[in-house]
Amino acid sequence: MTKLSQRLDLRQSQNLVMTPQLQQAIKLLQLNNVELAEYIEGELAQNPLLEKDERQPDSDPASDEKESTPREDKDEMTAEFDEAWTGNEATVAFDVGATQYGKGGSLSFEGPDGGLENTLTREQTLREHLLDQLHVAFDDGRDRMLGTLLIDMLDENGYLRSSTQELRERLFCSGERLNNLLRTLKGFDPTGVFAANLEECLALQLAEQGRLDAPMNALLDHLDLLADRDMKKLADVCGVNDAYLVDMVSELRELNPKPASKFDHFVVQTVIPDVVMKPLPKHVGGGWRVELNSETLPKVLVNNSYYAEVASGARDGKDRQYIEHQLSNANWLARALDQRAQTILKVASEIVEEQNGFFLYGIEFLRPMTLRDIAEKIDMHESTVSRVTTNKYIGTPRGLFELKYFFSSSLGGEGGISHSSEAVKARIKSLVDAEDPQKILSDDTIAEMLQKDGIDIARRTVAKYREALHIPSSVQRRKRKRNAD
Repeated sequence: MTKLSQRLDLRQSQNLVMTPQLQQAIKLLQLNNVELAEYIEGELAQNPLLEKDERQPDSDPASDEKESTPREDKDEMTAEFDEAWTGNEATVAFDVGATQYGKGGSLSFEGPDGGLENTLTREQTLREHLLDQLHVAFDDGRDRMLGTLLIDMLDENGYLRSSTQELRERLFCSGERLNNLLRTLKGFDPTGVFAANLEECLALQLAEQGRLDAPMNALLDHLDLLADRDMKKLADVCGVNDAYLVDMVSELRELNPKPASKFDHFVVQTVIPDVVMKPLPKHVGGGWRVELNSETLPKVLVNNSYYAEVASGARDGKDRQYIEHQLSNANWLARALDQRAQTILKVASEIVEEQNGFFLYGIEFLRPMTLRDIAEKIDMHESTVSRVTTNKYIGTPRGLFELKYFFSSSLGGEGGISHSSEAVKARIKSLVDAEDPQKILSDDTIAEMLQKDGIDIARRTVAKYREALHIPSSVQRRKRKRNAD
């Protein structure tokens, strides 16, 4: 018989508690400058004590924010960051979506879509184009609903990649109904949409033109031979002579492998650097200057005079509590922005110092580096460095790079010297590009050449890097170059 008893135990444990303000600071650290500007606009709209700093930015915006933030406040916040990251990693999920418009819209014509010229005409999207055809082709409400779901499953090329079994499970419909739907949808304009792959996409277009005969079907089934330029074997498979095969290939080239491309009206958004590095002149010692991109870095000010005016007129506790809360949030946001700027600048500066050879001489001088290496040098947590380098870009004399780009694994070499995997990939590509068409380099040969250069690499590693670079094997390269001749 079990004996029940009560007792009081005292246990000591450690837990990582993340306050809402610390969560906000971590969220700001994850955002790039463009996303941060959108976030700040939302804070300005709801906090009357915040103002946007409209002054002309100096060369070092981080120093401006530093001067406007009390030293003791900054030290307090830094200490809170350090305390939070000395323990285990705390994973916090945030929804960093785009700013949503209100229900009532806007009466201003100053927004990006509010101009009169933008209200006159608008390009039709692929989804709208297909929905118009869907409502004409189907009267049944369920068929229209299922068709809309299928339209939303199309990829950027207009393909429906999911298998029939997967579609049945996701749509909860019978196979017969799904097949009838797809048969009709594959007849929509542009021809080739809803195809499962490239072969079916081209087949739909050829069938519409009345050119899908037996030789063309055989050609579509052996597109790999066409990619290898093995025209002799391809002619035998299709059962045609060389001249007829040339005409068939010409017909294929006139088709559109991406039927959704003509509806692609999106303007390519150029990546805006969050950090900029510039070479310093020789008379000051040379080197690099690393600074935040002041053109996109938002800055806010706390209107203390307005706070004093409102606080003096507050008559009840609820009003005083509200204005105090807004002041606390405004001060914390200003300190969080300063902390973010200093952290990003510190991480970017250390990356530039570590990868000086890359910026001077190119990718073959990229050093192997990990997040931990940078974290240890600047005395920060590895997760903080990860957040800083994700989705943030640096403008350099060699181009625009994501900060994550400079982190790569290492390969051993002679004398204990390590080599970056990205630098080794660049070396492999240069060897393949310069190879003699009569002496195609095998993976073993490339490995031996790299080993002579002091890089300890195995043949299978060469093959892995070659495949990552989308370089065909030596057999395929030899065949393609022979067929090209």
